[in-house]
Amino acid sequence: MAKPLFKNYAYTLDKNERKILTTFCKTMLKQMEADERFYADIKSFNSIIDKLNEGNDEIKFTKDEKTKLVFRLKENVDHMKKQAAKGFFLKRWFYKSAYSQYDKLLQNYFMD
Repeated sequence: MAKPLFKNYAYTLDKNERKILTTFCKTMLKQMEADERFYADIKSFNSIIDKLNEGNDEIKFTKDEKTKLVFRLKENVDHMKKQAAKGFFLKRWFYKSAYSQYDKLLQNYFMD
């Protein structure tokens, strides 16, 4: 079967999913602001935040924005899974809640 020429990077997110992604992107920006090597990532995450805050029903990412967002989300999900496995009850409960939200976003929208 032939590979499609163009991919659709438009997503319809509800209010809670927008909030989760906005919070995630802001956290990523805080972590990357101090290092000049992440200039391109900072620019992409600022653009993602602007698009999420516009309030449109459909959000259209560029290929670069989607790639960087998915990469960081996957890293974050893996980290949360490891932390939840080795933590005590309260830490495990907190990480499991956040892990399930991020994993649901990845599975529903960003897995190819």
